[in-house]
Amino acid sequence: MKTYLPVALAVASAHAWAQTPHTVEHVLVTAPLQKQEAETALPVTALDRDALARIAGATIGDTLGDMPGIANASFGPGVGQPVIRGQQGPRVSVLQNGTSSADAANVSADHAVSVEALLADSVEVLRGPSTLLYGAGAIGGVVNVIDNRIPRRPIEGVEGGLELRHDGASDMDTSLLRLDGGNGTFAWHVDALYRDWNDLDIPGSAGRDDEAHEDHEHEYEDHDEGHGDDEHAEAETTEGYIGNTAGLTRQLTTGGSYHFTGGFVGLAVSRLENTYGIPSGAHAGHDHGDHEEEAHGEDEVAHDEHGEAAHDEHTVETDDHGDILLDVEQTRYDLAMELENPLPGFSVARSRLTYTDYEHAEIEGSGEIGTLYSNETWEGRLEMVHNPLGELHGALGLQARHGTFSALGEEAFIPRTRSRDIGIFLVEDYHWDNWTLEGGLRLDRDRRDPDAARAGEESFTSVSASVSALWNQTESLQWRLSLARSERAPSIEELFSNVDNAGPDTWVEHAATAAIELGDPDLGTEVSRNVDLALHWHGDTSEVEVTVFHNDFADYITLVNTGAEVGEIPVLAYHQEGARFHGVEVSGSLELGSLAGGVVRAGLSGDSIRGELDSGEDIPRLPPRRIGGQLSWSGERLELWTRVLDAAAQKRSGLNESDTAGYTRWDLGLDYRLPLGGRELVLFVAGHNLGDEEIRLSTSFLRDVAPEAGRSVEAGLRLHF
Repeated sequence: MKTYLPVALAVASAHAWAQTPHTVEHVLVTAPLQKQEAETALPVTALDRDALARIAGATIGDTLGDMPGIANASFGPGVGQPVIRGQQGPRVSVLQNGTSSADAANVSADHAVSVEALLADSVEVLRGPSTLLYGAGAIGGVVNVIDNRIPRRPIEGVEGGLELRHDGASDMDTSLLRLDGGNGTFAWHVDALYRDWNDLDIPGSAGRDDEAHEDHEHEYEDHDEGHGDDEHAEAETTEGYIGNTAGLTRQLTTGGSYHFTGGFVGLAVSRLENTYGIPSGAHAGHDHGDHEEEAHGEDEVAHDEHGEAAHDEHTVETDDHGDILLDVEQTRYDLAMELENPLPGFSVARSRLTYTDYEHAEIEGSGEIGTLYSNETWEGRLEMVHNPLGELHGALGLQARHGTFSALGEEAFIPRTRSRDIGIFLVEDYHWDNWTLEGGLRLDRDRRDPDAARAGEESFTSVSASVSALWNQTESLQWRLSLARSERAPSIEELFSNVDNAGPDTWVEHAATAAIELGDPDLGTEVSRNVDLALHWHGDTSEVEVTVFHNDFADYITLVNTGAEVGEIPVLAYHQEGARFHGVEVSGSLELGSLAGGVVRAGLSGDSIRGELDSGEDIPRLPPRRIGGQLSWSGERLELWTRVLDAAAQKRSGLNESDTAGYTRWDLGLDYRLPLGGRELVLFVAGHNLGDEEIRLSTSFLRDVAPEAGRSVEAGLRLHF
C-alpha cells in the first residue's frame, strides 16, 4: 500500500458512513420473508435512498464499487458493471425489482447495465448462499435495484423530488424528476432522467507506458516470440482525456397500482435510450485499413479443448472499425400483484411478470452498424409465504424465463439463441432461543438452443442448497455462519461465441472489445462450495462487522488470454478447470462525540480477495486489496465529510494480463439542508480524486488504455417535497 497514515487519520468509508446505526433498520425486499438485515445470517448489504444519494454514480458499478466485497468493472464512463467477490459478467445478476435487467451486459464487458441507481428507493446486494433465491446465473452475487415504479403502498396526495447535478471530470449534467401520488386507492408514479457528458478528463495519457507495463510486455513477447513490435507502444493515445467517451441517456417510467383490502395489483412501463462511446484505445493498435495482414509469427492459431494455441501459417482480413458508438434502446413492461391470505395455509403471495424488449447497435466510425444486438425476454416470478409452523417460517417459489438473443451483422460472433429457464425453490428458517437456523433448496432446468450448424440444443439441470446459522451471543454480539453448494449453467457467450467459425480465417472479432472470444459447446455446469463466517458487533452508536469467506469451484468457466494473436487481435478462450477464492471484508463505524454543535463520526472498511485456478494461474481481473475510510461532521443543517480509499497494486493479474499499480484516492465534500416550508432543499458539492491520481482498475478489460477520472468537482441540488 502507498500510505497508511492518511487511512488512520480519516478512518471511514462511504459504506461505513451510509451504514451508521439507524433507529429503524432496512427491511430486505429481496428476501421472500422480508426480514431486517440483523435477522438473517446470509451476507446481505442494503443501501437506502439517502445513502444512495451520497454515493450514486452514473453507473451501478461506479455507485457500489467502493463497498467491501464489491468493485467496478468500468469500460469508460458509460459502462460500469458490478464485481462481487471477484465475480462478474454472467455470475452476477442485476435485477430490477426482483427480475432480470434483461439487457446485454452479461454478453460483453462494454455493454451497460440498464438500471439507474439515482432513481432507486434502495439497492440490496446479496452474496454467497443468499444468491440461491435467484437462480444459477446468480452464483457470484445479486444486485437488486428497487424503485417505486409500481407503488407498493397506498399514497395520499403528491410527493416527489427533483435533482440537478454537474460533474466536472466528464462535463456531465444529470437531471431527474420523480413524482408519486394517489387518493388512497389508486397510486401512480412518474420518473424521468436526462444525462449527457463529454470525453472523460484524466491525468496524463489514456494509454499507459509505465515500468510495470513494459515488464509485462517483455514477458508477453517472450511467451510468444515473433509477435513483432509491441502493439501498445505503437498505439495512438490521447493526452489529458479519453477519446470517444461522450454519451447521452434518457429514461422515462410511468406506473400505477390499485390497492384493495388484502393486496394490490399494478403495471409500469419504462423506456430507456442510451448512447455512449467506447474508449478509442479499446481498439488501438489494430490495423486501420481494409487489407490482408500476416498474423504474428509464421503460424496459424488453432484452438484446442484446453484453450491453448497451436500454430499454422495463414493470413487474415482486418477491417477499419474507427471509433465505436453504442446506441441502446430498451422498453420494459412490469406487472406486479401481492395478495394477503391467498390460499389456506399461506399468508402472502407475491408475483411479478416482466417483458423486456432490448436492442443496441454498435455503430462504427463510418456510421454503419457493425452489429445489431437484441434481447427479447419474458420473466415471471411467484413467491408464496406459508403460515408459521411453530417456530418454522418459510416460502416456496417458482421462477421462469424465456428469451431470444441475437446478434446480427458482420461483427456478430454469437448465434441467435433461444433460452428457456425454470426454477423452483424453498427457503425456511427456524427460531430457537438465541439461534436462527436457515435453509434453502433450489432446482433449475436451463436450455440453450442456438441457430448454429456446429452446435445443437444444450440442457442443464442444476441443484443448489444452503444452510446458515445466526447466534446472538449477547445483545451486542452476533455470529453468522453460512454454507452453500450452488450450480450454474454456462451462459450463451461461454457456449457459442464463434462456434460456427471453424478457424482463424473465419473467427469474428468483437470490435468494441478488440478481441476474438472462443466459446465451447461442451462446457458443463459449474459447482461452487461456499463458506461464510461473519462477526457483527454493535453498540448504541457504533458497529463493526468482519466476514471471511472461501469459495471452491469445480469446473470453473473462465475467459483466458491464450497468448495467441490473429492479425494483432488477441485470442481469448473459455475453458473449465477448478478454482478457489478466499477473502475478507471489514466495515465499521464509530461516533466520536460532539464538536461545535455537531456529531463527529468515523469508520473503516476494507477487503481482500485471492483467486487461483487449479493450474496455479491467478484468476484474471480480480480487484486488489483495499482499505478506506471517512470522517464526517454533522450539524443541524450542514454536513462535512472527507474520505480516502487506498488500493494496493494488483500483481496477480492472471495469464497474459497486465498488472496495475496501487493508488490512493481522496474525496472531500459537504451537504447543506435548507427547510422550505414542509420541503427540503439539499445543496451539495464534492471534490473527487483530489490528488489527481492515475487510477487503472484491475477489474477492467481497458485498464491499459482507459484510466478512471482525474481530479474533479461535482455540485448539485436535491429538492424533496
